[in-house]
Amino acid sequence: MGNLLGSWRFKEPSTVEECDSTWGSDSESDEPVAEDDSGVSETVSPAESDRRAAGDPGDTSPQLTDSPESVPKMKRSFYAARDLYKYRHSYPNFKKSRQPNEYRNLRFYLNKIPLVPDGIYIEEILTKWRGDYDKLEHNHTYIQWLFPLREQGLNFYAHELTQDEIKEFQTTREAKRRFLAAYSLMLDFYGLKLLDKSGNVARAPNWQERFQHLNESQHNYLRITRILKSLGELGYEAFKAPLVRLFLEESLCHNTLPNMQHSVLEYYVFTIRLPATRRRLLRYARQHYRPAHAFLWGPPTKRRGAAGIAGSMGAGSSGIRAPAPTPEQQRRGEESTTSTSASSGIFVSSHDAVACQDLTAGGLKGCAGLGSNMVGLEGTLMMVGARGERNECNELVPL
Repeated sequence: MGNLLGSWRFKEPSTVEECDSTWGSDSESDEPVAEDDSGVSETVSPAESDRRAAGDPGDTSPQLTDSPESVPKMKRSFYAARDLYKYRHSYPNFKKSRQPNEYRNLRFYLNKIPLVPDGIYIEEILTKWRGDYDKLEHNHTYIQWLFPLREQGLNFYAHELTQDEIKEFQTTREAKRRFLAAYSLMLDFYGLKLLDKSGNVARAPNWQERFQHLNESQHNYLRITRILKSLGELGYEAFKAPLVRLFLEESLCHNTLPNMQHSVLEYYVFTIRLPATRRRLLRYARQHYRPAHAFLWGPPTKRRGAAGIAGSMGAGSSGIRAPAPTPEQQRRGEESTTSTSASSGIFVSSHDAVACQDLTAGGLKGCAGLGSNMVGLEGTLMMVGARGERNECNELVPL
């Protein structure tokens, strides 16, 4: 039995949907879009408030279109979803190292050993590197030591965290003090400042210069993902949401970090372990994301009439053949087909009209799988054009 248990492995998810438990059973019907319940109120100056009250929409300048992030991503990254799933679930298939636990990360933060390979101690970094932005930008060995994880980074001299080391780190005051100082050091590098012990952050006085650099130096986005993960590992999970919220606001609302949009939504939000917090941030993001229809991180949509469409599917889609129509239904269908052909259009139910929104002039692309309501209409669908039908809510449903 021991051998069987020892060889058992957790089955890893194979799709983005399996990796992302953010919404759970939530859907559009019970998650209001317009409500900002992120827990962080939007700051509006008195002048801005007066302008809004007067009906001035404010800055309506278009988003930058020459940046790679301005092109909407049509598909979420499975690599990112799986990586962050493993992190949030504490690496379910993690194999404990057979090497003795030397607590190298903790000893580094206690200033007892230097980082390798540069031979620099933590106190030197905290006291002499602050404000030295060139060194922080171009040195690539310190970040794995300042923000250790339970996974291997690019610096193979750095050591992975262990669970025992994490527990010891979280109870060592000196290590925690230096860790927060390291976090503050990197925030300053990115043009931000730490406001309090709750993790709230804001723009630093030199934010414009640093934001411009951050928007162009995109390898720092990987560093920020690592910083967020490390915050959660070492007892500062609550510090993530304020930083992610600020990046969402700057990239989506103020357009100061447009190149960061995709990284925030695809990576930073999903480092947060609490689904409710992720939902609040994603609702806020969805309010400001443009184009709105390209937002990929919201809850699954419950379309009106989905049940009716499913009920009208034929044997080709569900394996269950629809009941044969009565003579009266056949007569009505023939009359409907004749009349619609004479008027160079078609008449379909509201459910079929919704299902046909993707119809193109070249065929039945959006109508695959529809049941008896569509029988015999193939010859007339080509003549639809821009026509539609009014549904039960008196809304014009485009075909």
